[in-house]
Amino acid sequence: MKDIVEIRWHGRGGQGAKTASLLLADAAFNTGKYVQGFPEYGPERMGAPITAYNRISSERCTVHSNIYDPDYVVVVDESLIHAVDVTAGLKENGAIVINSGADPEELRPLLKGYKGRVCTIDANKISEEELGKVFPNTPMLAAIVKVSGVVEPDEFVQDMEASFKHKFASKPQVIDGNMRALKRSMEEVKG
Repeated sequence: MKDIVEIRWHGRGGQGAKTASLLLADAAFNTGKYVQGFPEYGPERMGAPITAYNRISSERCTVHSNIYDPDYVVVVDESLIHAVDVTAGLKENGAIVINSGADPEELRPLLKGYKGRVCTIDANKISEEELGKVFPNTPMLAAIVKVSGVVEPDEFVQDMEASFKHKFASKPQVIDGNMRALKRSMEEVKG
């Protein structure tokens, strides 16, 4: 299967990495792609490192395992760079997207010799400014869509708006903030 894109998410319990991976799977599915979006569970608790995964393809995917050699890695919590080998197996023709206010080249020395593309987005700042709280998963979701190109950006924004309208039907004030966070993140991702 040549056109499969594999993404590994690293976050901490409660930061929304699992939710973001499932939202990405839904968005890609709605464009006609075959998808997988799943977390790796263990005895995790709030704040403990977690991993989630996506496989996205235009052909049916029969592989059902964790992702060991991803095309892209999303790091929802910058502190995980020191706690987890976030670049393990990461393909050099892919990219890593890190939630950080730092420039990509400032983080490169912390990535165990990874030579591929390094991207950063200050997801905490964007979510705090647009949502009033730190919810980094929405900005990180938009950033990986922009960096990877797995979903066309306009289709992605339309799909997310419909998803948010459904999910937050009883809290419409949340929709606008999430939409602003998505759009802003797609513009502000560096690298």
